[in-house]
Amino acid sequence: MNLEFNKNEDAMKLAVSQMKQRHAQVSLGGGKKAIEKAREKGKMTPRERIAYLVDKDSVFTEIGAFAGWEMYQEHGGCPAAGTVAGLGYIHGRQCVIVANDNTVKAGAWFPITGKKNLRLQEIAMENRLPVVYIVDSAGVYLPMQDEIFPDKEHFGRIFRNNAQMSAMGISQIAAVMGSCVAGGAYLPIMSDETLMVEGNGSIFLAGPYLVKAAIGEDADLQSLGGAKMHTEVSGIADYKFDTEQECLDQVRRIIDKMGEQPRAGFDRIAPSMPKKDPKDIYGLVSVDNTKAYDVVEVIERIVDNSEFDQFKEDYGKTIVCGYARIDGWAVGIVANQRKIVKSGKGEMQLGGVIYNDSADKAARFIQNCNQKKIPLVFLQDVTGFMVGTRSEQSGIIKDGAKLVNAVSNSVVPKITIVIGNSYGAGNYAMCGKAYDPRFIYAWPNAKIAVMGGEQAAKTLLQIQVAAMKSKGQEIDAEKEKEMLKVITDKYTAQTSSYYAAARLWVDEIIDPAETRRVISEGINAANHNPDIKDFKTGVFQV
Repeated sequence: MNLEFNKNEDAMKLAVSQMKQRHAQVSLGGGKKAIEKAREKGKMTPRERIAYLVDKDSVFTEIGAFAGWEMYQEHGGCPAAGTVAGLGYIHGRQCVIVANDNTVKAGAWFPITGKKNLRLQEIAMENRLPVVYIVDSAGVYLPMQDEIFPDKEHFGRIFRNNAQMSAMGISQIAAVMGSCVAGGAYLPIMSDETLMVEGNGSIFLAGPYLVKAAIGEDADLQSLGGAKMHTEVSGIADYKFDTEQECLDQVRRIIDKMGEQPRAGFDRIAPSMPKKDPKDIYGLVSVDNTKAYDVVEVIERIVDNSEFDQFKEDYGKTIVCGYARIDGWAVGIVANQRKIVKSGKGEMQLGGVIYNDSADKAARFIQNCNQKKIPLVFLQDVTGFMVGTRSEQSGIIKDGAKLVNAVSNSVVPKITIVIGNSYGAGNYAMCGKAYDPRFIYAWPNAKIAVMGGEQAAKTLLQIQVAAMKSKGQEIDAEKEKEMLKVITDKYTAQTSSYYAAARLWVDEIIDPAETRRVISEGINAANHNPDIKDFKTGVFQV
C-alpha cells in the first residue's frame, strides 16, 4: 500500500465515522425528552419496535435514514422524515417495514414524509414484498398541508397504493400503536389485517375536538376509535392487545403462515467472499473524488472470489463492463473508469468521462444482460459525456442516446451505487434516480449535480458579473473572489451525499464496506417479482 492509499483510507474512514455519528443523531427522532414521554405511555421507539419485530441477528437494511436532513429547520426539523423504514426479515421472509415516529411532531406527515412513504410502497410493489405498517401518526402536518395533501404524489397516493398493492396480491399488515387520524385512518383499514394496542391505538376520521366543533358531540378517544370499540362494535380492527410486544408477536405469526410466491429465478450459487480484502475499499477512492484509480480494483473487493470477467476489455475504456457474482448472485456490472492509461499520445487520465465507444459498449452489454436475465449493478463515478468538436462530429449525442435508451428500457433489476461523482447526463446514462433503479445508494463522498462545483460556480459567476455590468456596476477582482466563494459554498453544499439523501435522490448513504451486502439484499428483494417483461429498445440511431 502506498501513501496515497493511506490518505484515502484515513479520509474515507473519517467520512464513515461522521456518517455514523449523524445516523446516531437522527436515530433520536424528536429527542430524548420526547422518547421518555412516549415510554411513559408504554410505547417503544420506532427503531425498538422494528428490532423487536424482525428476526434476531438478521440484517435490517434501512431506507431513507437521512430523509429530511437539515430540512424544515423553521418548523423544528423532521429527522428521518418522521418515519423509520427499510427491508427486514420476519420468520425468514423479506418484508418492507414502515414505522411512524411519534416523537417527531406526533408522527405528523411533512412533504418529505409523504415522499419517503411512497418510495417504500414503490419498493414493495416493484419487488412484490409484503408490507408491515407500524402506525402512530397525527396525520398531515397542518402548517404545510398545501405541500403534502392534494397533489398526485402527496398523502392521498398512499391509500391509492394500498388498494393497488392489494389487487397485486401484496400482503399488507397494519399494527396501530398510536393515533391514526383523518385520511390516515384509511391505511390500516385498506390493509389485509389490522391490529391495535388497547389504550394507545386509535382510529377515527375526526378527533374529539373536531367532532365537538362539527356536530356538537362530546366524545373521548376510546369511544370514538379505541381498540375495544373497533374490535367489538365497528368490526374495523381484527385484533386487540394489551402491549406493543403482544401486538408485534401476532404480526410475526401472521407473516409466518404466508405461502410462498413465484420467484424471478435470478441465478445464485453458494456465496464466496472476495479474495482481495474488502476493507481495502476504503483506500481506493479519494474522498474529494479528484484522484485517479482503477475501478476494477474496487469491483474485485466486492465480487465473489474477486473474479470479474470483463466485456470488451480493450474497447471503450472509460466504462468497464463485465460479469461477476455478488454474494452468490450473478450480476452484470457497469462502472465508470477513472484510472490513468497509456496511449500513443502518452498518459491520459480517463476521469470518468463517457466517450462514444464506451457508451456504445455499455449499451450493448446492457442488452446482453437483459437477454440473459442477469441483474445489473451500476457503479457511478461520472463527470459526464465528452464534449468538443471532435466528439460532436463523431456523434456523441447519438451514442449517449443509445446508452440512455438501453438503460431506460432495461427490464432486469438495476441497482445503482454512487461511489464518486454523478454529474450531468452521466447521472442519467449510469442509471440515476430518474431511471428506476430498484435501489440506489451513495457512499459518503458522493456528489450529485448537473455539473462539477468548480465549473458550475464559475459559470454562475460569469452570469452574475455580466448582469451587474449591464446595469453599470463596477466589479473588481476582490469582489469577484467574494462572489465566487459564496456561489461555490452554496453549490458544494447542494452536491453533497447528505443533500441528496435528504431529498431521497438516493435511498441511503452507506459505508463502502456495506456495498456488497446492500446489492445482495436488493437482488434478493427483486427476485420476489417474477413479472419480467420482454426487453425492447424502441427506435434509436445506430
